[in-house]
Amino acid sequence: MPCPALPDGFDFTDPDLLHDRVPLPEFAELRRAEPVHWIAQPHGLAGFADDGYWAVTRHADVRYVSTHPELFSSRLNTAIIRFNEHIERDAIDAQRLILLNMDPPEHTRVRQIVQRGFTPRAIRALQERLRARAHAIVEGARAQSGPFDFVTQVACELPLQAIAELIGVPQEDRAKIFDWSNKMIAYDDPEYAITEEVGAESATELIAYAMNMAAERKQCPAQDIVTTLVAAEDEGNLGSDEFGFFVLMLSVAGNETTRNAITHGMHAFLTHPGQWDLYKRERPSTAAEEIVRWATPVVSFQRTATQDTELGGRRIREGDRLGLFYSSANHDPEVFENPDDFDITRDPNPHLGFGGGGPHYCLGKSLAVLEIDLIFNAVADAMPDLRPAGDPRRLRSAWINGVKELRVTTA
Repeated sequence: MPCPALPDGFDFTDPDLLHDRVPLPEFAELRRAEPVHWIAQPHGLAGFADDGYWAVTRHADVRYVSTHPELFSSRLNTAIIRFNEHIERDAIDAQRLILLNMDPPEHTRVRQIVQRGFTPRAIRALQERLRARAHAIVEGARAQSGPFDFVTQVACELPLQAIAELIGVPQEDRAKIFDWSNKMIAYDDPEYAITEEVGAESATELIAYAMNMAAERKQCPAQDIVTTLVAAEDEGNLGSDEFGFFVLMLSVAGNETTRNAITHGMHAFLTHPGQWDLYKRERPSTAAEEIVRWATPVVSFQRTATQDTELGGRRIREGDRLGLFYSSANHDPEVFENPDDFDITRDPNPHLGFGGGGPHYCLGKSLAVLEIDLIFNAVADAMPDLRPAGDPRRLRSAWINGVKELRVTTA
């Protein structure tokens, strides 16, 4: 096996790296030379008492790890591949209460409950309300005089309002959800000056808010998803604390990731005008999936080996961490023809932007696809001549492909 030509000390989880770019050339080099490659780190970096992790870069290997939770655990070290450098181990262990960081059978129990809120019927019930909200959001942005920030004026609004609709958060509280979720994931970006303590306080406030909602519904049931999840008399419902952690996960998974997919999608359209013209003419149903593949808002999650095993010709030892790099898998030429092309007619499109399958496949995929479809239809109707007014400003993060600002104009 040829030795990959990576610079000494190169680390895919370095926040400065994603602040600048997604390392697609380096991913391509690993897929070619050593698809499962050891990335050395200083001992104990950012919360984990080890010396590095295995970078898993091929589509097939990411899917294999994702679909074998008995071999590769989300719980042991959580799914987050790099925390704040000052985090304590007990703060990491506390995150095992979040669905993202559970293994079967506990994961199976909780997921079977919360997926009641994401049935096709539940999503269809939201469609017309979200369509109206998408058009209102875009019309409000169009009324701006001069250039405006697409992230704050358009991309962030529909995911927030969808969460509010789904779980019954009053619309006037949506800014709280936005602020709390931003603070929880922005610990690597100095612009936000978010300390570990501020992030923890934000998580606590969000969990408390959700637990209060759950307690109210247990006392006074309503026709909403909160009641469905927590207030029925029979067994198989979430406790108030479990509901709190579910909303915490939803605020990041349903807000941050969809917002970044929409932002990257708009930037892709603006830098691929032929694709934007095609979208405006034909509105292909395949567009949303290609936007997610192209954006891959979550660059990576991790798993931890539960026993000695083998992957991609490499010996993995019990306790080793593995980084599942979805951004790399979504550009794997063994799976995608011309993977570096943004092609909204791509079909089939077996991307891993919603996870690699298995128990942690994205619960809210249908809702995210709906939101992306609705917002781009609204933009194409109301602002067909949208143009860039500056380069995107990227989030400094170890694992999120985020954009803080995208200036655009209709003038």
